[in-house]
Amino acid sequence: MGNNNKFEDMENSEFHKFFIEEIKDIYGAELSLVEALPRMQEASTCEELSTAFSKHAEETQQHVETLESIFDILGEASDSKKCEAMEGLIKEAESIIADTDRDSYTRDAALILAAQKVEHYEIATYGTLRTFARIMSHIEIADLLEKTLDNEKTTNEALTEIAESFINSRAATE
Repeated sequence: MGNNNKFEDMENSEFHKFFIEEIKDIYGAELSLVEALPRMQEASTCEELSTAFSKHAEETQQHVETLESIFDILGEASDSKKCEAMEGLIKEAESIIADTDRDSYTRDAALILAAQKVEHYEIATYGTLRTFARIMSHIEIADLLEKTLDNEKTTNEALTEIAESFINSRAATE
């Protein structure tokens, strides 16, 4: 029973409340990203980048569903919180679209930069939340967060490969 009380104390702790607030924040971020990725896909020039954005949009929807599962495990409502960081990153991506020439590799290079900023934000967030979940012995949640973290890292690597394969060098000659 001592362990149960310890766990209940953890669930009522400021740390646990903070953890839930940050899950709500990344949930809001992912919901915003679901809306933004199709615009980034439409703005891209090359087929490889367009395909990458399409795949990322599908994966982001899966991340939303994973977070909803985490809310269920925690016995919390799937409430999102406005993620100021993601709103800023999306606004920056929209500025890139407005400030670059349509059908240019410069735009594609800039879109990859914007997308990788998003990925790095998500990698930092999911990595930290996974660690928090482990500390609180939320093993199932930690495993779900780790799968999402691994997916975000893979997406980031795929964007790097596209950029380095030809987009950056072609953009440099425009």
